[in-house]
Amino acid sequence: MRQEIDPNETKRAIPFKLWTKSSMPMVTLTKTFDVTRLCKVSRRRGMKFNMLLCWCIGKAASGIEEFYMLPQRLQTGNGTEWKLYKYDRMAINMIVDNVKGGLSFCDVAVSDDLEAFNANYLHLTETIRQSCQDILDDGAVIVGTSAVTGTELDSIVNQYSGIYTNPFVAWGRYRKGWLKTTLPISFQFHHAQMDGSHAARFLEALQKTINTL
Repeated sequence: MRQEIDPNETKRAIPFKLWTKSSMPMVTLTKTFDVTRLCKVSRRRGMKFNMLLCWCIGKAASGIEEFYMLPQRLQTGNGTEWKLYKYDRMAINMIVDNVKGGLSFCDVAVSDDLEAFNANYLHLTETIRQSCQDILDDGAVIVGTSAVTGTELDSIVNQYSGIYTNPFVAWGRYRKGWLKTTLPISFQFHHAQMDGSHAARFLEALQKTINTL
């Protein structure tokens, strides 16, 4: 469920005023993560690496208040207008190669229960892969993800369309070393939604979540 809120009554009042007027309000931070633990859990429990990473992303993001507030630009009779919405739940967006050779999308609800998240992930991703029909959750704030695992990447910078303002997490293929496995992850966010300090908190929380999985 989402609810429109007055930006002036939140801690985002000044950033909202400043950054909704910017032609490029998106910020991208890239951090190299130690994902050795994820690889071990993936092998031992027979769970997909990307599913585990998405669960960790949801776990880390759900503990930060700013993730639940999202600025959105709407078309009105007088042109465009920015509004701020607050959500009471969160979901992770997945991109899946479907049987027709295209891409399909689904939103998997964030859950503290890894087994429940995994079951939901497997069901939804297989459903959209076969049906080629998106399954989206309009009532949840969405954290977008993209796994470009065909190659190793140092960073991913997504386009800014002015329509999609959701936080976005992207990565390529992980890198195996002698002692640990690493993965550069890019995190893009709208500056009206959060500041660099909030993004840094998320990235730190994500590494801690991975380490304690």
